Amino acid sequence: MSSVSSQQQFRYTQTPSKVLHLRNLPWECTEEELIELGKPFGTVVNTKCNVGANKNQAFIEFEDLNQAIQMISFYASSSEPAQVRGKTVYLQYSNRQEIVNNKTAADVVGNVLLVTVEGEDARMVSIDVLHLVFSAFGFVHKITTFEKTAGYQALVQFSDAETATSARTSLDGRSIPSYLLPEEVSQCSLKITYSAHTDLTVKFQSHRSRDYTNPYLPVAPSAIDSTGQVIVGVDGRKMEPESNVLLASIENMQYAVTLDVLHTVFAAFGAVQKIAMFDKNGGVQALIQYPDVQTAVVAKGALEGHCIYEGGFCKLHITYSRHTDLSIKVNNDRSRDYTMPDAAVAMAPQPSHNPYPGNSQQYHAAGASHYQQQPQGGWGQSGGQGHDPYMAAPSMHQGPGGHMPPHHYGGGPSGPMH
Repeated sequence: MSSVSSQQQFRYTQTPSKVLHLRNLPWECTEEELIELGKPFGTVVNTKCNVGANKNQAFIEFEDLNQAIQMISFYASSSEPAQVRGKTVYLQYSNRQEIVNNKTAADVVGNVLLVTVEGEDARMVSIDVLHLVFSAFGFVHKITTFEKTAGYQALVQFSDAETATSARTSLDGRSIPSYLLPEEVSQCSLKITYSAHTDLTVKFQSHRSRDYTNPYLPVAPSAIDSTGQVIVGVDGRKMEPESNVLLASIENMQYAVTLDVLHTVFAAFGAVQKIAMFDKNGGVQALIQYPDVQTAVVAKGALEGHCIYEGGFCKLHITYSRHTDLSIKVNNDRSRDYTMPDAAVAMAPQPSHNPYPGNSQQYHAAGASHYQQQPQGGWGQSGGQGHDPYMAAPSMHQGPGGHMPPHHYGGGPSGPMH
């Protein structure tokens, strides 16, 4: 079809080139927008943005010539013109055969990272999880999430390029820690490049975008649950429903953590009613039940991110569980009901069945631990709820190989993932 529009968009007398010249682009068109425009026709290997006096022109370079020809041919015969942000874009072959000495936005160091979450359940990774991951390297100003043909992506804005570089160097190619993900979400990894953006625009606090520098932004309807309660706080973070049952994940287990050790740790804040330990995703987790929510809140606030042993060993990551009353069928070395009169008697043999038969995948009671068990030691318990468990230097359990492991509770949360 020949029309005035197509005659304006293409110049047929030019020699084909894998580099295309684009005109009439919107102001400050980004590399991501150019790549998205060319992606249906092939791989865009290089770009040059904001060319010309009005900065409304650009060049894109395809991997091979046929891909560029395909894009030109498609729009030459289509009644729908190429568009970016609703503006008609005019295409033609460039006189050059490649874009020389031009770095893509992905190579230019900046304060905003473009994060692609890879994995079968990538779209189930919440903005709150991303905030936790990247906050380990510095204050995160803003996050926006979106879905493109490349998959589930996010833009993460730091205050400066140095902080962004530190986060990219440490996290690119790494998997999100399993204890940060919901139980039903499989492993997800991060692919990180730099973005051409320098300051993200966030109009609402929602499940897709957050501005952590402005607590007064309105909350979008998507950030309100079915009961009408706001589930995003003034700091832009999702408010976690509190519970009297805590889910504790133990990281870097260089020494065995027994049920008695967990009881000693958590009983420092109040009466522990029940504990159930289980193995999941290659690590050890435990459910700890208190008689009330307030005690659980205090324990979580004090213990989250701390280590049972000095030197960063057996680090605790604690969230609230959806459970409110654990069902302990038998007292043994993996589960205990301290409200039962015989809770302190000798342990029953390890059951072959799951103490949570209704959800065998979630609560799989493991057999003998591969960590060397420690004799029950002092780790003197605090006088009761409200006492500081960090004050007195406790006695120590015997460690692997006859060596004494460091003291319990050695220091606060560790820094970024290594």
